[in-house]
Amino acid sequence: MPAALLAVLLGLLLLLAPAATAAGGLDAAASALKQNQVYVDPAMTDRFSQSQADALAAKIRAADKPIFVAVLPATDEFAPTTVFTDLRTKVGVVGTYAIWRGDQFLARSDPAALSGAAAARIAGAALRSHPGDVNGTVNDFVDQASSQVRGHGVASGGSGAGSGMSAASVVVPLALLALAGGGVLLLLRRSKKRRDQQRRAELEQLRLVVDEDITAFGEELDRLDFSPGAPDADDEQRTDYAHALDSYERAKRTMDAAAGPADVQPVTEALEDGRFALATLAARREKLPLPERRPPCFFDPRHGPSVQDADWAPGGGATRTVPVCAADAARLADGRDPDIRTVPTARGPQPYWNAGPAYGPWAGGYFGGYGGGLLPGLLVGTMLGSAMGGGQAWAAPGYGGDGGGYQGGDSSGADFDPGDFGGFDGGGGGDFGGGGDFGGGF
Repeated sequence: MPAALLAVLLGLLLLLAPAATAAGGLDAAASALKQNQVYVDPAMTDRFSQSQADALAAKIRAADKPIFVAVLPATDEFAPTTVFTDLRTKVGVVGTYAIWRGDQFLARSDPAALSGAAAARIAGAALRSHPGDVNGTVNDFVDQASSQVRGHGVASGGSGAGSGMSAASVVVPLALLALAGGGVLLLLRRSKKRRDQQRRAELEQLRLVVDEDITAFGEELDRLDFSPGAPDADDEQRTDYAHALDSYERAKRTMDAAAGPADVQPVTEALEDGRFALATLAARREKLPLPERRPPCFFDPRHGPSVQDADWAPGGGATRTVPVCAADAARLADGRDPDIRTVPTARGPQPYWNAGPAYGPWAGGYFGGYGGGLLPGLLVGTMLGSAMGGGQAWAAPGYGGDGGGYQGGDSSGADFDPGDFGGFDGGGGGDFGGGGDFGGGF
Protein backbone atom coordinates (compact mmCIF):
# COMPACT_ATOMS: atom_id res chain seq x y z
CA MET A 1 0.00 0.00 0.00
CA PRO A 2 1.42 3.41 -0.90
CA ALA A 3 2.80 5.37 2.01
CA ALA A 4 0.70 8.35 0.92
CA LEU A 5 -2.54 6.44 1.54
CA LEU A 6 -1.33 5.44 4.99
CA ALA A 7 -0.56 9.06 5.79
CA VAL A 8 -3.98 10.20 4.57
CA LEU A 9 -5.80 7.64 6.71
CA LEU A 10 -3.81 8.53 9.82
CA GLY A 11 -4.34 12.21 9.18
CA LEU A 12 -8.09 11.62 8.87
CA LEU A 13 -8.12 9.94 12.26
CA LEU A 14 -6.33 12.88 13.86
CA LEU A 15 -8.72 15.38 12.28
CA LEU A 16 -11.76 13.48 13.51
CA ALA A 17 -10.40 13.07 17.03
CA PRO A 18 -11.97 15.65 19.37
CA ALA A 19 -10.07 17.55 22.01
CA ALA A 20 -9.39 15.80 25.31
CA THR A 21 -12.62 15.38 27.25
CA ALA A 22 -13.11 16.44 30.81
CA ALA A 23 -13.75 12.85 31.85
CA GLY A 24 -11.35 11.30 34.34
CA GLY A 25 -11.06 8.03 36.20
CA LEU A 26 -9.32 4.71 35.69
CA ASP A 27 -11.01 3.97 32.37
CA ALA A 28 -10.02 7.31 30.89
CA ALA A 29 -6.48 6.93 32.18
CA ALA A 30 -6.09 3.40 30.79
CA SER A 31 -7.54 4.40 27.41
CA ALA A 32 -5.13 7.32 27.07
CA LEU A 33 -2.13 5.22 28.18
CA LYS A 34 -2.93 2.56 25.59
CA GLN A 35 -3.05 5.21 22.87
CA ASN A 36 -0.38 7.68 23.89
CA GLN A 37 1.48 6.27 26.93
CA VAL A 38 0.83 9.54 28.82
CA TYR A 39 -2.29 10.56 30.76
CA VAL A 40 -3.03 13.69 32.80
CA ASP A 41 -6.17 13.83 34.87
CA PRO A 42 -8.16 17.06 34.34
CA ALA A 43 -7.71 17.86 38.03
CA MET A 44 -3.92 17.97 37.53
CA THR A 45 -3.63 20.12 34.40
CA ASP A 46 -2.77 23.15 36.52
CA ARG A 47 0.41 21.34 37.57
CA PHE A 48 1.15 19.52 34.30
CA SER A 49 -0.21 21.27 31.22
CA GLN A 50 -1.52 19.89 27.95
CA SER A 51 1.56 21.13 26.07
CA GLN A 52 3.87 19.51 28.61
CA ALA A 53 1.95 16.25 28.29
CA ASP A 54 2.16 16.37 24.51
CA ALA A 55 5.91 17.00 24.66
CA LEU A 56 6.40 14.04 27.04
CA ALA A 57 4.30 11.77 24.82
CA ALA A 58 6.42 12.79 21.83
CA LYS A 59 9.60 12.02 23.76
CA ILE A 60 8.34 8.54 24.67
CA ARG A 61 7.28 7.87 21.06
CA ALA A 62 10.73 8.93 19.84
CA ALA A 63 12.40 6.62 22.39
CA ASP A 64 10.10 3.77 21.26
CA LYS A 65 10.01 2.21 24.74
CA PRO A 66 7.08 0.74 26.72
CA ILE A 67 7.07 3.52 29.32
CA PHE A 68 3.68 4.72 30.64
CA VAL A 69 3.26 7.91 32.70
CA ALA A 70 0.10 9.01 34.53
CA VAL A 71 -0.35 12.25 36.48
CA LEU A 72 -3.24 11.79 38.90
CA PRO A 73 -4.84 13.53 41.88
CA ALA A 74 -4.66 11.96 45.33
CA THR A 75 -8.33 10.90 45.37
CA ASP A 76 -10.19 7.69 46.23
CA GLU A 77 -10.84 7.24 42.53
CA PHE A 78 -7.14 6.37 42.21
CA ALA A 79 -6.79 4.30 45.36
CA PRO A 80 -3.17 4.41 46.58
CA THR A 81 -2.98 0.68 47.30
CA THR A 82 -4.35 -0.51 43.95
CA VAL A 83 -3.79 2.21 41.35
CA PHE A 84 -0.71 0.56 39.85
CA THR A 85 -2.34 -2.87 39.63
CA ASP A 86 -5.59 -1.43 38.25
CA LEU A 87 -3.89 0.60 35.51
CA ARG A 88 -1.57 -2.28 34.57
CA THR A 89 -4.60 -4.60 34.30
CA LYS A 90 -6.63 -2.20 32.16
CA VAL A 91 -3.74 -1.18 29.89
CA GLY A 92 -2.64 -4.79 29.49
CA VAL A 93 0.81 -4.03 28.07
CA VAL A 94 4.13 -5.27 29.45
CA GLY A 95 6.11 -2.19 30.41
CA THR A 96 7.28 0.29 33.03
CA TYR A 97 4.57 2.39 34.72
CA ALA A 98 5.28 5.67 36.51
CA ILE A 99 2.59 7.52 38.44
CA TRP A 100 2.60 10.99 39.96
CA ARG A 101 -0.26 10.93 42.51
CA GLY A 102 -0.91 14.10 44.46
CA ASP A 103 2.62 14.94 45.61
CA GLN A 104 4.08 11.44 45.39
CA PHE A 105 5.91 9.80 42.49
CA LEU A 106 6.61 6.08 42.19
CA ALA A 107 7.32 3.60 39.41
CA ARG A 108 6.63 -0.11 39.01
CA SER A 109 7.60 -2.43 36.16
CA ASP A 110 7.14 -5.83 34.61
CA PRO A 111 10.52 -7.60 35.01
CA ALA A 112 10.58 -8.31 31.25
CA ALA A 113 10.83 -4.54 30.65
CA LEU A 114 12.89 -3.39 33.67
CA SER A 115 13.53 -4.75 37.14
CA GLY A 116 11.28 -3.33 39.83
CA ALA A 117 14.29 -2.18 41.84
CA ALA A 118 15.71 -0.27 38.89
CA ALA A 119 12.37 1.43 38.16
CA ALA A 120 12.06 2.45 41.81
CA ARG A 121 15.57 3.88 41.98
CA ILE A 122 15.15 5.89 38.80
CA ALA A 123 11.85 7.31 40.09
CA GLY A 124 13.36 8.18 43.46
CA ALA A 125 16.34 9.95 41.87
CA ALA A 126 14.07 11.90 39.51
CA LEU A 127 11.77 13.04 42.32
CA ARG A 128 14.62 14.18 44.54
CA SER A 129 16.19 16.06 41.64
CA HIS A 130 12.96 18.02 40.98
CA PRO A 131 11.04 18.27 44.28
CA GLY A 132 7.44 19.29 43.67
CA ASP A 133 8.04 19.75 39.91
CA VAL A 134 5.83 17.33 37.99
CA ASN A 135 7.22 18.21 34.56
CA GLY A 136 10.85 18.02 35.64
CA THR A 137 10.35 14.76 37.51
CA VAL A 138 8.50 12.81 34.81
CA ASN A 139 10.84 14.02 32.06
CA ASP A 140 13.89 13.10 34.13
CA PHE A 141 12.38 9.66 34.75
CA VAL A 142 11.72 9.07 31.05
CA ASP A 143 15.21 10.30 30.08
CA GLN A 144 16.86 7.85 32.50
CA ALA A 145 14.54 4.90 31.92
CA SER A 146 14.59 5.09 28.11
CA SER A 147 18.13 3.73 27.93
CA GLN A 148 17.36 0.81 30.26
CA VAL A 149 13.81 -0.34 29.51
CA ARG A 150 13.63 -3.30 27.13
CA GLY A 151 11.09 -3.69 24.32
CA HIS A 152 9.21 -1.31 22.05
CA GLY A 153 6.55 1.35 22.51
CA VAL A 154 2.91 1.11 21.48
CA ALA A 155 1.31 2.75 18.43
CA SER A 156 0.14 6.24 19.38
CA GLY A 157 -1.43 9.36 18.02
CA GLY A 158 -3.34 12.40 19.18
CA SER A 159 -3.27 14.10 22.56
CA GLY A 160 -1.07 13.16 25.47
CA ALA A 161 -3.83 13.82 28.01
CA GLY A 162 -7.37 12.65 28.46
CA SER A 163 -9.24 10.20 26.24
CA GLY A 164 -12.32 9.79 24.11
CA MET A 165 -12.50 9.69 20.32
CA SER A 166 -16.19 9.48 19.52
CA ALA A 167 -16.00 10.20 15.78
CA ALA A 168 -12.80 8.25 15.43
CA SER A 169 -14.46 5.22 17.02
CA VAL A 170 -16.60 4.97 13.88
CA VAL A 171 -13.74 5.55 11.48
CA VAL A 172 -11.18 3.30 13.16
CA PRO A 173 -12.75 -0.02 12.05
CA LEU A 174 -13.00 1.27 8.49
CA ALA A 175 -9.41 2.48 8.59
CA LEU A 176 -8.24 -0.85 9.92
CA LEU A 177 -9.95 -2.64 7.06
CA ALA A 178 -8.31 -0.29 4.58
CA LEU A 179 -4.92 -0.82 6.18
CA ALA A 180 -5.27 -4.62 6.16
CA GLY A 181 -3.16 -6.58 3.77
CA GLY A 182 -0.50 -4.36 2.31
CA GLY A 183 -0.58 -1.88 5.19
CA VAL A 184 -0.17 -4.55 7.85
CA LEU A 185 2.61 -6.13 5.85
CA LEU A 186 4.33 -2.75 5.61
CA LEU A 187 4.16 -2.29 9.39
CA LEU A 188 5.47 -5.79 10.00
CA ARG A 189 8.38 -5.17 7.68
CA ARG A 190 9.17 -1.88 9.36
CA SER A 191 9.06 -3.54 12.79
CA LYS A 192 11.40 -6.29 11.64
CA LYS A 193 13.72 -3.74 10.06
CA ARG A 194 13.80 -1.77 13.30
CA ARG A 195 14.68 -4.87 15.32
CA ASP A 196 17.36 -5.82 12.81
CA GLN A 197 18.83 -2.33 13.02
CA GLN A 198 18.88 -2.51 16.80
CA ARG A 199 20.67 -5.88 16.73
CA ARG A 200 23.24 -4.59 14.24
CA ALA A 201 23.88 -1.48 16.31
CA GLU A 202 24.37 -3.55 19.47
CA LEU A 203 26.64 -5.95 17.62
CA GLU A 204 28.83 -3.10 16.36
CA GLN A 205 28.99 -1.77 19.90
CA LEU A 206 30.29 -5.16 21.02
CA ARG A 207 32.56 -5.86 18.05
CA LEU A 208 35.27 -3.41 19.11
CA VAL A 209 35.42 -4.93 22.60
CA VAL A 210 35.41 -8.52 21.37
CA ASP A 211 38.07 -7.78 18.77
CA GLU A 212 40.24 -6.39 21.57
CA ASP A 213 39.71 -9.64 23.51
CA ILE A 214 40.65 -11.78 20.51
CA THR A 215 43.72 -9.66 19.79
CA ALA A 216 44.84 -9.87 23.43
CA PHE A 217 44.55 -13.66 23.36
CA GLY A 218 46.51 -13.83 20.10
CA GLU A 219 49.27 -11.76 21.67
CA GLU A 220 49.38 -14.19 24.62
CA LEU A 221 49.88 -17.03 22.17
CA ASP A 222 52.70 -15.11 20.45
CA ARG A 223 54.46 -14.45 23.77
CA LEU A 224 54.17 -18.07 24.84
CA ASP A 225 57.41 -19.12 23.12
CA PHE A 226 56.31 -22.75 22.99
CA SER A 227 57.47 -25.10 20.26
CA PRO A 228 55.55 -28.38 20.00
CA GLY A 229 58.69 -29.99 18.55
CA ALA A 230 60.99 -28.92 21.40
CA PRO A 231 62.80 -31.79 23.20
CA ASP A 232 61.20 -30.92 26.55
CA ALA A 233 57.64 -30.75 25.13
CA ASP A 234 55.45 -33.74 25.93
CA ASP A 235 52.10 -34.89 24.50
CA GLU A 236 50.06 -33.26 27.27
CA GLN A 237 51.70 -29.90 26.63
CA ARG A 238 51.14 -30.25 22.89
CA THR A 239 47.47 -31.07 23.57
CA ASP A 240 47.05 -27.94 25.71
CA TYR A 241 48.74 -25.80 23.06
CA ALA A 242 46.57 -27.25 20.27
CA HIS A 243 43.48 -26.63 22.40
CA ALA A 244 44.46 -22.97 22.87
CA LEU A 245 45.09 -22.53 19.13
CA ASP A 246 41.76 -24.14 18.27
CA SER A 247 39.97 -21.82 20.71
CA TYR A 248 41.65 -18.79 19.13
CA GLU A 249 40.63 -19.82 15.60
CA ARG A 250 37.11 -20.71 16.73
CA ALA A 251 36.68 -17.30 18.39
CA LYS A 252 37.76 -15.50 15.20
CA ARG A 253 35.50 -17.56 12.94
CA THR A 254 32.50 -17.19 15.22
CA MET A 255 32.92 -13.43 15.52
CA ASP A 256 33.24 -13.06 11.75
CA ALA A 257 29.91 -14.88 11.34
CA ALA A 258 28.10 -13.08 14.18
CA ALA A 259 24.78 -11.52 13.16
CA GLY A 260 23.60 -10.21 16.54
CA PRO A 261 24.62 -9.72 20.19
CA ALA A 262 23.62 -13.27 21.17
CA ASP A 263 26.21 -14.63 18.71
CA VAL A 264 28.97 -13.09 20.83
CA GLN A 265 28.50 -15.56 23.69
CA PRO A 266 30.23 -18.53 21.95
CA VAL A 267 33.11 -16.19 21.07
CA THR A 268 33.89 -15.34 24.68
CA GLU A 269 33.23 -18.95 25.68
CA ALA A 270 36.01 -19.98 23.28
CA LEU A 271 38.37 -17.32 24.64
CA GLU A 272 37.69 -18.36 28.25
CA ASP A 273 38.34 -21.99 27.34
CA GLY A 274 41.54 -21.09 25.48
CA ARG A 275 42.94 -19.06 28.37
CA PHE A 276 42.41 -21.96 30.75
CA ALA A 277 44.30 -24.20 28.30
CA LEU A 278 47.19 -21.71 28.36
CA ALA A 279 47.16 -21.62 32.16
CA THR A 280 47.28 -25.42 32.22
CA LEU A 281 50.15 -25.47 29.71
CA ALA A 282 52.11 -22.96 31.79
CA ALA A 283 51.70 -25.10 34.90
CA ARG A 284 52.89 -28.23 33.08
CA ARG A 285 55.98 -26.45 31.72
CA GLU A 286 56.92 -25.11 35.15
CA LYS A 287 56.18 -28.45 36.89
CA LEU A 288 53.53 -26.83 39.08
CA PRO A 289 50.17 -28.25 40.22
CA LEU A 290 47.55 -27.97 37.50
CA PRO A 291 45.18 -25.01 37.99
CA GLU A 292 41.63 -25.44 39.26
CA ARG A 293 38.94 -24.63 36.70
CA ARG A 294 37.66 -21.29 37.98
CA PRO A 295 35.80 -18.30 36.49
CA PRO A 296 37.87 -15.60 34.80
CA CYS A 297 38.95 -12.53 36.72
CA PHE A 298 35.82 -10.53 37.43
CA PHE A 299 37.48 -7.19 36.82
CA ASP A 300 38.75 -8.08 33.34
CA PRO A 301 38.35 -11.57 31.82
CA ARG A 302 41.44 -10.88 29.71
CA HIS A 303 43.45 -11.38 32.90
CA GLY A 304 42.75 -15.09 32.59
CA PRO A 305 41.39 -17.60 35.14
CA SER A 306 40.94 -16.33 38.68
CA VAL A 307 43.13 -17.79 41.40
CA GLN A 308 41.07 -16.87 44.45
CA ASP A 309 37.98 -15.03 45.68
CA ALA A 310 38.37 -11.61 47.25
CA ASP A 311 36.08 -9.11 48.96
CA TRP A 312 35.63 -5.90 47.02
CA ALA A 313 33.31 -2.92 47.32
CA PRO A 314 32.73 -0.36 44.58
CA GLY A 315 32.58 3.29 45.55
CA GLY A 316 29.49 3.79 47.70
CA GLY A 317 28.43 0.15 47.33
CA ALA A 318 28.31 -2.93 49.52
CA THR A 319 31.10 -5.45 49.75
CA ARG A 320 30.74 -8.55 47.63
CA THR A 321 33.01 -11.56 46.96
CA VAL A 322 34.39 -11.75 43.41
CA PRO A 323 36.82 -14.07 41.58
CA VAL A 324 40.12 -12.30 40.93
CA CYS A 325 43.44 -12.96 39.22
CA ALA A 326 46.71 -12.89 41.18
CA ALA A 327 47.58 -9.34 40.08
CA ASP A 328 44.23 -7.88 41.15
CA ALA A 329 44.32 -9.87 44.39
CA ALA A 330 47.66 -8.18 45.17
CA ARG A 331 46.25 -4.76 44.29
CA LEU A 332 43.28 -5.23 46.59
CA ALA A 333 45.51 -6.52 49.40
CA ASP A 334 47.63 -3.35 49.07
CA GLY A 335 44.55 -1.13 49.23
CA ARG A 336 44.77 -0.18 45.56
CA ASP A 337 42.06 -0.20 42.91
CA PRO A 338 41.77 -3.29 40.69
CA ASP A 339 42.48 -3.12 36.96
CA ILE A 340 38.88 -2.81 35.74
CA ARG A 341 37.86 -3.41 32.13
CA THR A 342 36.17 -0.32 30.68
CA VAL A 343 34.31 -0.17 27.39
CA PRO A 344 33.18 2.77 25.25
CA THR A 345 29.64 4.09 25.79
CA ALA A 346 27.69 7.24 24.95
CA ARG A 347 28.61 8.43 28.47
CA GLY A 348 32.30 7.81 27.92
CA PRO A 349 34.34 4.81 29.11
CA GLN A 350 32.45 2.73 31.68
CA PRO A 351 33.06 -0.59 33.47
CA TYR A 352 31.52 -3.33 31.34
CA TRP A 353 28.83 -3.94 33.97
CA ASN A 354 27.57 -0.37 33.50
CA ALA A 355 27.57 -0.42 29.70
CA GLY A 356 24.05 -1.79 29.22
CA PRO A 357 22.28 -5.10 28.50
CA ALA A 358 23.99 -5.55 25.11
CA TYR A 359 26.98 -6.84 27.09
CA GLY A 360 24.94 -9.70 28.56
CA PRO A 361 26.05 -12.32 25.98
CA TRP A 362 29.65 -11.07 26.17
CA ALA A 363 29.75 -11.56 29.95
CA GLY A 364 27.70 -14.75 29.75
CA GLY A 365 30.31 -16.42 27.56
CA TYR A 366 32.98 -15.77 30.16
CA PHE A 367 31.00 -16.56 33.31
CA GLY A 368 27.96 -18.55 32.19
CA GLY A 369 29.63 -21.94 32.54
CA TYR A 370 29.99 -21.50 36.30
CA GLY A 371 26.34 -21.52 37.35
CA GLY A 372 23.47 -19.37 36.09
CA GLY A 373 23.33 -17.27 39.25
CA LEU A 374 27.02 -16.35 39.45
CA LEU A 375 27.15 -13.25 37.30
CA PRO A 376 23.77 -11.70 38.20
CA GLY A 377 24.72 -12.07 41.85
CA LEU A 378 28.03 -10.29 41.30
CA LEU A 379 26.39 -7.51 39.30
CA VAL A 380 23.40 -6.73 41.50
CA GLY A 381 22.57 -3.03 41.32
CA THR A 382 24.23 -2.42 37.93
CA MET A 383 22.69 -1.88 34.48
CA LEU A 384 23.80 -5.34 33.37
CA GLY A 385 22.73 -6.91 36.65
CA SER A 386 19.28 -5.28 36.35
CA ALA A 387 18.84 -6.78 32.89
CA MET A 388 19.75 -10.25 34.15
CA GLY A 389 17.77 -9.86 37.35
CA GLY A 390 14.73 -8.89 35.25
CA GLY A 391 14.62 -12.40 33.85
CA GLN A 392 16.53 -11.79 30.63
CA ALA A 393 19.30 -14.35 30.47
CA TRP A 394 22.38 -13.64 28.39
CA ALA A 395 21.87 -16.76 26.27
CA ALA A 396 18.09 -16.65 26.00
CA PRO A 397 16.60 -17.01 22.51
CA GLY A 398 15.48 -13.67 21.17
CA TYR A 399 17.99 -11.55 23.05
CA GLY A 400 17.36 -7.90 22.27
CA GLY A 401 13.59 -8.07 21.90
CA ASP A 402 12.77 -11.20 19.92
CA GLY A 403 11.94 -14.76 20.80
CA GLY A 404 9.95 -16.49 23.50
CA GLY A 405 8.30 -14.99 26.56
CA TYR A 406 6.81 -11.56 27.09
CA GLN A 407 8.94 -8.61 26.04
CA GLY A 408 8.40 -4.97 26.94
CA GLY A 409 5.59 -3.58 24.81
CA ASP A 410 3.84 -6.93 24.27
CA SER A 411 0.20 -7.35 25.15
CA SER A 412 -0.43 -9.57 28.17
CA GLY A 413 -3.81 -8.38 29.36
CA ALA A 414 -4.29 -9.21 33.04
CA ASP A 415 -1.67 -11.98 32.89
CA PHE A 416 1.05 -10.47 35.07
CA ASP A 417 2.43 -10.77 38.60
CA PRO A 418 0.53 -8.25 40.77
CA GLY A 419 3.40 -8.43 43.24
CA ASP A 420 5.39 -6.30 40.80
CA PHE A 421 2.82 -3.51 41.02
CA GLY A 422 2.43 -2.62 44.67
CA GLY A 423 0.70 0.56 45.70
CA PHE A 424 1.71 3.86 47.27
CA ASP A 425 1.50 2.29 50.72
CA GLY A 426 4.80 0.49 50.20
CA GLY A 427 3.35 -2.91 49.35
CA GLY A 428 4.32 -5.08 46.44
CA GLY A 429 7.44 -5.64 44.46
CA GLY A 430 9.58 -2.69 43.61
CA ASP A 431 9.03 -0.77 46.85
CA PHE A 432 12.10 1.32 47.50
CA GLY A 433 11.62 2.79 50.91
CA GLY A 434 11.37 6.41 49.87
CA GLY A 435 12.93 6.06 46.47
CA GLY A 436 16.59 5.63 47.14
CA ASP A 437 17.51 2.53 49.12
CA PHE A 438 20.05 0.72 46.97
CA GLY A 439 19.89 -2.36 49.16
CA GLY A 440 23.64 -2.82 49.09
CA GLY A 441 23.96 -2.50 45.34
CA PHE A 442 26.37 -0.39 43.31
